[in-house]
Amino acid sequence: MLRLILTTLLVIICLPATASAQNNTYYVAVSGSDTSGDGSAAQPWATIGYAVSNAPDSSLILVRPGTYNGRVRLDEPFATGITVRSEQPYRALLRNNDVVVTSYYGQGITLEGFDIAHSGPGAGALLVQIQDLRGEPGDDDVVERIVLRNNIFHDSYNNDLVKVNNGARQITISGNMFYNQSGSDEHIDVNSVSEVLIQDNIFFNDFAGSGRSNNNSTSSYVVIKDSNADDDNQLGSRDIRVRRNIFLNWEGSTGTCFVLVGEDGQSFYEAQDVLIENNLMLGNAANPLRAAFCVKGARGIMFRANSVVGDLPGLAFAMRLNTEGANLPNTAISLYNNIWADPSGSMNDFSDTPAGETDAFTLANNLYWNGGLALPQSADDLINPTNDSTPTLGDPLLAAQDDLIVPRWNATAGEFAGGFATIAAASMRWLGHTASRVQAALRLIKPIPHICPATICSAGRAAVRPTLAPWSDRTARRRY
Repeated sequence: MLRLILTTLLVIICLPATASAQNNTYYVAVSGSDTSGDGSAAQPWATIGYAVSNAPDSSLILVRPGTYNGRVRLDEPFATGITVRSEQPYRALLRNNDVVVTSYYGQGITLEGFDIAHSGPGAGALLVQIQDLRGEPGDDDVVERIVLRNNIFHDSYNNDLVKVNNGARQITISGNMFYNQSGSDEHIDVNSVSEVLIQDNIFFNDFAGSGRSNNNSTSSYVVIKDSNADDDNQLGSRDIRVRRNIFLNWEGSTGTCFVLVGEDGQSFYEAQDVLIENNLMLGNAANPLRAAFCVKGARGIMFRANSVVGDLPGLAFAMRLNTEGANLPNTAISLYNNIWADPSGSMNDFSDTPAGETDAFTLANNLYWNGGLALPQSADDLINPTNDSTPTLGDPLLAAQDDLIVPRWNATAGEFAGGFATIAAASMRWLGHTASRVQAALRLIKPIPHICPATICSAGRAAVRPTLAPWSDRTARRRY
């Protein structure tokens, strides 16, 4: 009898564990249960929030197809980090009539592959909000290392699509698609935070495609600012990088821009140490915008190796640098190695840059083209193409952009417009022709050997350094 018991115990001990215990993979399904489920493939949990609260560090949480209603809270701290992923890209739908996803206390969480939207009209504000409510303002315990990757954020019926604010840090927003915010708000609002990376995303609006009217009232696709001064022990957003994104199909107001740095008329620099590089900004819509790139009351902003192409149409084609309210004058604004090309020849205003509102800028080594017509000049503006000490003037062979396909997601067909299965494929193949021509055009521009000009550097030391150090080397900023 004893021998039988020992043999039985040995068999039990040697039995393989569940799939979740074997490889740290856990499952969520609309048919699952937070009460009787164990997170295994056979007995999944029902909600993402419960999974995040119960999965150990280094876990992968796979969310099966279906519609998940209610708020998703990403509020646990993980030293190594976990990933919450739609098992089939874009087939797990997150919906709510209020904010859909929040991270107010989380650390080390990646959200990947979801379709995220409001349930419909009448919803509360925001789709996603990441803000720091951990600890006390000024301490080192903050919301950080949150990653939004390969998601579709669309159709907010109240306010922004994604808001990152109140002292959060080390936030990465990569490889997503954004369309259709609401009111005078943005796709991404970067507000009083530090160390934010926005890269490889596609931004556009297509209200008619969602059965919505376009009131031409929405604001910038990306805004970088500080609305609450030092209430969160952080004065101004800092160390922000916006790179390799695609901006197109403007359906917003005439007063805003694809990318806006500073907005609220504060008496301090609303943003410092911002790098905007290698973005593609396309003029393919009939709705006029203010300019492709705008700055209000900011310091140490570098706009480098971007391509602004097409008939925007913009009230100013390239930029608007101004102040509002109590803003300090813009300073240390650097614009290098960009392409500003309007093949239609309709560029009638290069910049909106009133004298006295920007006290230090550098314009160098850019390419200019206005369809063979003269480049616009204005004595009323501080910055004109003639201010470029090393310009390239000529046709970059970039075609008009008015026949572009808006690459929105078709859930019924399970693909993006153009027949692409993923955001990355839509981005690369849809823009492959334009991107290759941009690269050819960039070869016409000689790269500058040094990116810290006299207006920024003095006595061998950078007074403002737009080339940013790694996040781990930066001084931490704190929360609201």
